[in-house]
Amino acid sequence: MISGNDRAIYALVTSVLGEGNGKRVLNCLAIEEALLNECGNQVSRAAFAMAMNVALFHDLLDRVPSGADYVRDVAAQNRRVTFDHGALRTVRFAEGPTGGLPAGQDAFARIFIPLGYEMAAIYPLERLGMTGRAYRHIDAPEAIPQFFLSELHVDRFDPAFGEVAWRVFGTSRDPLDNKAKALLDDYAAGRPVNLETATEVLPTILAAFDRQHEPAAFEDYEVLRSRSNEAAWIATEGNAFNHATDRVPDVAALASRLKSENRPMKEKLEISASGRVRQTAFRADSVQRPFADGIFRTVPGSFYEFISRDVDPAVGALDLAFDTGNATGIFAMTRAAP
Repeated sequence: MISGNDRAIYALVTSVLGEGNGKRVLNCLAIEEALLNECGNQVSRAAFAMAMNVALFHDLLDRVPSGADYVRDVAAQNRRVTFDHGALRTVRFAEGPTGGLPAGQDAFARIFIPLGYEMAAIYPLERLGMTGRAYRHIDAPEAIPQFFLSELHVDRFDPAFGEVAWRVFGTSRDPLDNKAKALLDDYAAGRPVNLETATEVLPTILAAFDRQHEPAAFEDYEVLRSRSNEAAWIATEGNAFNHATDRVPDVAALASRLKSENRPMKEKLEISASGRVRQTAFRADSVQRPFADGIFRTVPGSFYEFISRDVDPAVGALDLAFDTGNATGIFAMTRAAP
C-alpha cells in the first residue's frame, strides 16, 4: 500500500484529492518505484508530472462511470492499471489566441515542455479538420503517461462555423496565474522547486484541464455539431481529458471478454499501420452540461480506452507511437447523436 507523506507524489496527490481518494487512486495505478519513492523537500519535474497525471486520471474516472467500474474490477483482482496516455482537445483560430488562452496546443505545450515533455510526433487528422501531437516525457518515456494533444483548425471549416466558434471559444480565460507560470519557468530553467510551492501550484495547473469558456448557446452548439462532433464536444467539455488509456498485454482478448460482459465497447479494434499498436475503448459516457439558457442537456462526455503496444524491433523498446487511423477511429467514441 502507498503511504508516507515524505514521498513527493503521495504528498502532491493527497494534497489535491484528499487522503482517501489519493490513496485509492495511487493504489490502483502501476507507478515506477523510482518515481514513487522520490523523497525530500525538492520535487523533480518527473514527480510533478506523474502527480499531475494521477490527479487527472482520478478526475477522468470521476466523470466516466464505465471506466471507474472497470478500474474497480481490476483492483478487486489485485492488479493495477498501467496509465499509458491521456488525450486533450484544443481549438486554434487562423490567427491570434483562443480568447484569453494561447492558441490551440500552445496552451498545453507551455505546461508540458517545462515538466520534461517533448513533442515526439505529429499526426494529421485531415478527416476531422484537426492535427494531433504526441508529447512524451524525456526522463521516463515508458513510465510517465504520454499526452495525445489535438487541435481543431477553425479555418478549415466554413465562415458560419468560424463565427460560431469565435462566439463560443473566444470567451476562454487563462487559468494559469503568476505563481503557476513562475513554477513552470523554474522547471524550464532547471531551478529547484520545493514541495510547498509544488503543492500550492498543482491545483492551478490542474485547472487548465477543464472548460475555460462560457457555456454555449444551444443553437451555437448545434451549428458546431453539424460540422464537427469534435468541436461540439469541446464546446461542452473544454480541455478536460477526452480519454485516459490503460496499457494492457492483449487488448483483443480483453475487448472480447468485456463485450461478453455487455460493457459499452467499441465494435472494431483499431490496428496501426505497423501492427504494433492496437486500441479499443468504451463508448463515451453521457453527461449533463449547462448551456447559456441555463438548461442542462445530455451530451457525450469522456471515455476510457485500452491499448496494447509491442516492442519495436528496430529500437528494441516498446513502440510508443500513435497512428492517424487509430486516432480517427477512437475519436468517434464521443460522436454526438444526430
